[in-house]
Amino acid sequence: MIGVRDTRRTRVVLVVLLAVALGLVALDYADGSSPLMRGIRHVAGGAFGGVERLASDIGGGVSHVFGGGSSGSDSQVTALERQVVRLRAELSAAQLSKSDYRQLQRLLSLAGRGGYRIVAATVIAFGQGFQQTVTLDAGSRDGVRPDETVLNGSGLVGEVTSVSGSTCTVVLATDAASTVGVELSPSGQVGWVTGQGKTKTGANLLKLQVLNPRATLTPGEPLVTSASVRDKPYVPGVPVGVISKVVNRAGSLTGSALVQPYADFTALGIVGIVISPPRHDPRFSVLPPKPRPSPSPGTSSPGSASTPPRHRHHRQLAPNPTGSP
Repeated sequence: MIGVRDTRRTRVVLVVLLAVALGLVALDYADGSSPLMRGIRHVAGGAFGGVERLASDIGGGVSHVFGGGSSGSDSQVTALERQVVRLRAELSAAQLSKSDYRQLQRLLSLAGRGGYRIVAATVIAFGQGFQQTVTLDAGSRDGVRPDETVLNGSGLVGEVTSVSGSTCTVVLATDAASTVGVELSPSGQVGWVTGQGKTKTGANLLKLQVLNPRATLTPGEPLVTSASVRDKPYVPGVPVGVISKVVNRAGSLTGSALVQPYADFTALGIVGIVISPPRHDPRFSVLPPKPRPSPSPGTSSPGSASTPPRHRHHRQLAPNPTGSP
């Protein structure tokens, strides 16, 4: 038999507790500086340890209330009130800004579609020297190792080069020393992209070279990473960017072009470190949908003159929690 009197105060406290618990489950994607971030570090393979611990805490509190032989409802309600205060404090520490939440949703969506097991991290510093680097708030204690791929919700960011207990350094794909093997979609042509560094014109663009000098390179053609040996430093299938300009030179042994990266390297926030490669090469399945061309003036269908055109490329900015393309 249940040993708690069904009083109005007890019901109110239980309702508040359950509401706070559900809110914490929904918002348990926190900044790396909060304790809850450690619980969500391992995102696809035991990723939500923080939620599990929270559920265990809640379960313990509820079982304490409904366990037989209770000493009285007043002391149990007092214990629940203390639990609610603690959960509210954790909830306050765990809340994200809307921008961070969107970034995290997109990151989880991309990782899910590609089958990447990741550690979520936040950029806490940008390198000040000639080399283009960032520092993340995740390190060896979170399972991070050197030579691992770093991505965000848009695509490739770079590779981990050094790791401490709680932080790591990432060299960006735009750095002059960065070289990434790539595969073009849908042709399957292979090649590599290199960064152009900070001092050159078009520093945010990558330079593409393909092995086949006769390959047809087309503006708008997307690229993904090709697998490295043992998937280090780059796992396969990560979106890299699209060809923005073909720059083949006469007599060149390789086809070449400039590539606009998917990731915005000037606005990096929440990123993911791939600590386990996918079981199968995702090839081009993680690429965002190509934007549909806007209708030309005067070609709109009858009755649609007052309706502004919708651009499909805006859809790639929206979170896709289901992981479907």
